[in-house]
Amino acid sequence: MTSGTLLTVAPTGAESAKADVPALPVTVEEVVATARDCRALGAAVIHLHVRGTDTRPTLDLPRVREVVAAVRETTDLVVQLSTGGAVTDPFDARLAVLDAEPDAASLSLGTVNFGDDVFSNPWGLIVELHTRMQERGIVPEYEVFDLGQLATLKRLLDRYGPPHGGHVHVDLVMGVPGGMPGTAQALTACLPFLPAGATFAATGVGRTSLPVMLAALSAGGHLRVGMEDTLTYAPGEPVRDNAQLVARAAGLARIAQRPPMSTDDARSMLGIKPMENS
Repeated sequence: MTSGTLLTVAPTGAESAKADVPALPVTVEEVVATARDCRALGAAVIHLHVRGTDTRPTLDLPRVREVVAAVRETTDLVVQLSTGGAVTDPFDARLAVLDAEPDAASLSLGTVNFGDDVFSNPWGLIVELHTRMQERGIVPEYEVFDLGQLATLKRLLDRYGPPHGGHVHVDLVMGVPGGMPGTAQALTACLPFLPAGATFAATGVGRTSLPVMLAALSAGGHLRVGMEDTLTYAPGEPVRDNAQLVARAAGLARIAQRPPMSTDDARSMLGIKPMENS
């Protein structure tokens, strides 16, 4: 068991429309305010999908850089960019977000059905992301949507070496229609296949958010929450904002006697240089 819990907030995602979810932070100002609020409640990492001025998902590099800079100017959060983008984004644009020089970035380990869509992550793209992050000093978070993708992770590390920073951190994304279910049994099934010395977080999508959080905490894991993944706080009760979800996760972490990790401790665990040197 680790002594603290790494809390990641994923505030926006690429799937929900602002018109349907007015509380979704999409402007630079909304993202910065969300980052400040969630940092105050215990988040140490922010996982960013960027929206354009039209509120639609974008991988436009100047816009991505603008959002990264704004969050860094106002918080000490670890800035983790999504290289997944939207399911329709081309591979070259997904790779190009690394040019925004985040502290960390997501690296999805396989193709998965996303409801009616297909989130494509072939082996060549996985290798390209891994090696580019090694070269640029960006720490990957390996996104796992199904058990077999942990075998892909082993193959990747065996062939191309450890990630920048030397530490392997995995996020088990659970409850996606087409991926592994958001259950304690599924989470437990993954744990023997994590690389030696790796840490893991878990993300429960939709109604699986609470059971996945409880299962992850009981297994010594870390938590990702946010409106990218969860829009309902309780049956019939929409999420008010991302801070509400972070506050609940932080409360559960304290109940588990593993309170939220500081940003300094998060950087140390993940192999990210202290902020003043990054």
